Amino acid sequence: MNNCLFCTILPERIIAQNDLAYAIRDGFPVTDLHTLVIPKRHVEDFFGLTDEEILGCNRLILEVRETILKQDPTVQGFNIGMNAGEVAGQTVFHCHIHLIPRRKGDVENPRGGVRHTIPGKGHY
Repeated sequence: MNNCLFCTILPERIIAQNDLAYAIRDGFPVTDLHTLVIPKRHVEDFFGLTDEEILGCNRLILEVRETILKQDPTVQGFNIGMNAGEVAGQTVFHCHIHLIPRRKGDVENPRGGVRHTIPGKGHY
């Protein structure tokens, strides 16, 4: 896909990879070291991945997590997320998984995490 941002990524942006996926730092990070894990095959969203690609992405998420923890001892948690479809907020239609490092105090009240996708609905 010649016009796909993630199919034409510059090799120097890749921080880790395996046979099925690669990782880059997010171009618009929400926290320091926010990373994207991206399958090498062009596929629109998570639901188009093969079982092998899911495992490849998962292995890379675990590897990058360990690297982040070694790089920054203030990281105490992570959010892992992806958007599947325009109504879910997807803007780049090549599957990508966000690995977002979290630090104590980075938001006033982190309770609910990804449940805050729709404002006002995350608190319970």
